Amino acid sequence: MRRGADRAPHGGRPEGRSARRAPAPVLTAAPQPVRRSRSKVLLSALVMTFAAGLVATLALPSYATNPSSGETDLAAGRTLAKSGEQELPAAADVVTAQLGRDAFKATTSATLLRQTYARKFASYSGPSAADFLKNPAHPPFSLDGVYSTALQYRGVPYVFGGADPSGFDCSGFIMFVYAQYGVSLPHSVHAQDGIGKPIAPEDAQAGDVVVFNDDSHDGFYAGNGMILHAPYPGARVRVQKIWTSAVHFVRFGI
Repeated sequence: MRRGADRAPHGGRPEGRSARRAPAPVLTAAPQPVRRSRSKVLLSALVMTFAAGLVATLALPSYATNPSSGETDLAAGRTLAKSGEQELPAAADVVTAQLGRDAFKATTSATLLRQTYARKFASYSGPSAADFLKNPAHPPFSLDGVYSTALQYRGVPYVFGGADPSGFDCSGFIMFVYAQYGVSLPHSVHAQDGIGKPIAPEDAQAGDVVVFNDDSHDGFYAGNGMILHAPYPGARVRVQKIWTSAVHFVRFGI
């Protein structure tokens, strides 16, 4: 046998051995074009149409009148004022209305009250203080009663030397009211102060008398630092705050 007869020629593998096969090539399908569904195509077309219409609408000019009517702002002779308001031409027969502020006067409740009292007492012809002393209108005396009676004369004008509801001065007012309870008082601040019973400020009640320390004025104490009095010429009987601390208090009838 020839040496080397069992070898494959040209250096190949020996016969009788199975030769290794090369892997078969893998075939891939060619890419197919992606098809859009009809619904997506239709939706895209609608979006584009809407966007184009919106842009066209925003680009249109705005009009104060209908352009299709054949009249524009210039053709109608309309001009714009500096403030931006439109000035419209008026017909020749149009009459301009004249505007004005209505005039009125208001009357306060205090004025109405004074007018009521003035009408009530302006022509007073009733009893005087002397008449009441003879026949008191309110026999049961009380400070509350005195003050309630005095309140009825709010609005009566100040009259120097007055001692009835047609006009009071300060001491004449006190004298007239106390006379209705049978208490006789002189028509003088100094004299009334001299016969009154002094009381402490904290004990004073409505109906007691407030006397200014220089005897220049007096009035009914109204409580809470207030005085009911006939103030001065040109004023009327009223309630107001006591404006000075230079006062003292006296009491009558008790």
